[in-house]
Amino acid sequence: MTSWRLITTWGASPEFNMGLDEALLLQGEAPTLRLYTWAPDTLSLGWFQRLDEVPGADRASRLVRRLTGGGAIHHQHELTFSLTAPVGLAPYDGTVPESYARVHAAIVVALGRVGLAAGLRGDQALTSDAEATGMCFHKSTALDIAWEGAKGVGSAQRRRGGRVLHHGSIKLGTTPLEGAIATFASVERRVTPVEFAPELRRAFEECLELDLRPGVPSRAERECAEQLGARYTSESWVAQR
Repeated sequence: MTSWRLITTWGASPEFNMGLDEALLLQGEAPTLRLYTWAPDTLSLGWFQRLDEVPGADRASRLVRRLTGGGAIHHQHELTFSLTAPVGLAPYDGTVPESYARVHAAIVVALGRVGLAAGLRGDQALTSDAEATGMCFHKSTALDIAWEGAKGVGSAQRRRGGRVLHHGSIKLGTTPLEGAIATFASVERRVTPVEFAPELRRAFEECLELDLRPGVPSRAERECAEQLGARYTSESWVAQR
């Protein structure tokens, strides 16, 4: 079992969230699972997207551009996670598809514990798939997590300098930009992101054999996050593609 650091940051700003994920990718002092939420609601563009590919992007309170690819995500009513580690350390010790499958299998276990019969999409068609919206949850692959016939988890990776950043969004509720996606609406009791976080933590510990130890970013990581974070919401950064 490998020792990992667990960092939780609730209601953090978009520039802090993206800056810290990048800081942990560049100079993380330990393999880290980070669980977080956003304030205010934020639309993140995929690295290769153009802003004009996402109709209605101006309906989000803030805009950022992620380091990772894929479609846009409206970060609201969700638990966001990120894993940062050296490539070669489990679950990143095999192929890229294998790492997605391992992480997503753990998330499926956590979803099952709140009563959601989730699984990998495989070859099934999803009602959430839609054309020309630019949104992550409207385009799915075989390795995406779905329940009740729709996609409910989106994740992506960035690899740099022998390290990996894998972050993703688990939708507890939908947003005006995302519409009819999979959410926690059918769960018998209301579950908040903070309440779901321990279930996700436990599933990662058990399924990925991680020894998660609560911690905080180091001073150097915080300073790096502050330095990097400001550009994530700058007009030039958001519009650069």
